[in-house]
Amino acid sequence: MKISDTSLIDCKTISLQIHNDSRGYFSETYRQDKLNTALGYEVNFVQDNESFSKKGTLRGLHYQTGIYAQAKLIRVIQGRVLDVVVDLRKNSSSFSKHFSIELSEENKTQLFIPRGFAHGFIVLSDTAIFSYKCDNFYNSAHEEGIIYNDKDLNIDWQLDEKEFLISEKDLTLPTFSNKFL
Repeated sequence: MKISDTSLIDCKTISLQIHNDSRGYFSETYRQDKLNTALGYEVNFVQDNESFSKKGTLRGLHYQTGIYAQAKLIRVIQGRVLDVVVDLRKNSSSFSKHFSIELSEENKTQLFIPRGFAHGFIVLSDTAIFSYKCDNFYNSAHEEGIIYNDKDLNIDWQLDEKEFLISEKDLTLPTFSNKFL
């Protein structure tokens, strides 16, 4: 595993070492000791989630508040997604900035998202299986979000908006400035 910084403070990419042979491949996808060393603090994941989505499905931008804030370790098992995170930590030098990365079954890159970030993704392939670990349990009363097309964030989702499949709930999320400025 190679753990690297992104343009957002404390957000990391994880490149896996893939061992190929005539039978297929093997990869260590998670090592708590290596992640904790790279972060400089301990993360204990308590919940795993998985979603299956069709091309154009846009989920997000979501986050948990208060004592239910979550750090996440994201990976794509099948297909391709554009994964997007926004730093919501007002004391961070990367506050209000976003970072996007393509995660896929081919590149096997993972993304570590610390607490205090909004997160979303859009499916670029025909279908995708998206998996992530959380360091805190989901609590619907503490779920919030930011609208995907916020003008201040100016996120390029890489697909034509006519292709987007978005839940009614996600279409009614507030703007970044309404929540944080």
